[in-house]
Amino acid sequence: MQKRFLVLENGTVFSGQALGADIEVTGELVFNTGMTGYQESITDQSYNGQILTFTYPVVGNYGINRDDFESIRPTCKGVVVNEWARLASNWRSQANLDEFLKAKNIPGISGIDTRALTKMIRQHGTMKATLLNRGDDLSYIKEQLQATLLPQDNIKQVSTKTSYFIPGTGRNLVLVDFGLKHSILRELVARSCSVTVVPYNTTAQEILQLHPDGVILSNGPGNPEDVPEALTMIQGIQGKLPLFGICMGHQLFSRANGAKTYKMKFGHRGFNHAVRDLTSGRVSFTSQNHGFAVSREDLPEDLQLTHEEINDRSVEGLRHRRYPAFSVQFHPDAAPGPHDASSLFDDFMKMIDQFQAD
Repeated sequence: MQKRFLVLENGTVFSGQALGADIEVTGELVFNTGMTGYQESITDQSYNGQILTFTYPVVGNYGINRDDFESIRPTCKGVVVNEWARLASNWRSQANLDEFLKAKNIPGISGIDTRALTKMIRQHGTMKATLLNRGDDLSYIKEQLQATLLPQDNIKQVSTKTSYFIPGTGRNLVLVDFGLKHSILRELVARSCSVTVVPYNTTAQEILQLHPDGVILSNGPGNPEDVPEALTMIQGIQGKLPLFGICMGHQLFSRANGAKTYKMKFGHRGFNHAVRDLTSGRVSFTSQNHGFAVSREDLPEDLQLTHEEINDRSVEGLRHRRYPAFSVQFHPDAAPGPHDASSLFDDFMKMIDQFQAD
């Protein structure tokens, strides 16, 4: 099999076998702790520009199917696995992992000690890395890698360019696309909602002209500081319409109300993060994928902390004290992952009904 190298910003070099597309890429190296859900993870636009390491030792055993896409055109830079299953065994499978990555022009590498790699990321934090096929000029690659600047227009890359409509018979919603997962749409469709999906840079006035019953801010990749125009939009909507933010939407909602965000050392990426509801005391296991978080220090008075991560006590949920608006850092749509928090979509429907009744 063709040899491939994974070169890290700190100078570490891993040697393995080529998987997927035959191209060389550079991106931010991160890891995901999920035991399953590799198709959803690879197609999650929140991994835009990142090289995704799977900590579970065998990836691809149930193949790729038509139902588990979170986007049609995945934009993660590359995939790192310990072992990929060449024989996929599932009645829904239509391709194996290697065939899928080649079709989507995503390179990968197998035969890597992903446990050692994950421990390195946990120790040093996320870092830049390169996947390449030649090993004769690694010293030059290391120098070039350290000087490389990662893109800051991640959301612009993945957001829809034009609005589109999904008809329904229930509440009329606007979903602002910062890199949305299709699982959010599935949850809304299951509740008979009509959904208009709009680009990330849509203005408050343009959204209000659609006369929606409520607005959802989707997940998405990158740094929330890179989309200041979204803060103006949120400020122009809250108080006029019920608002619900998810993941990136949560961070943008918090920043629009005066909170600060920061880059985490290695982020939360997986499907087993325990979150405590501070109102009820209930603990839910959640699906998460984010490298930035809302600072718990000096939260604005208008924002009430509603959820926290049990292990590091990071901010997982906020509610506006004056307006019908709330947000969560995790994914209540959870695809893949536990569905402990899916009732938050029902809470938003109730918030809409209450707002219209007042």
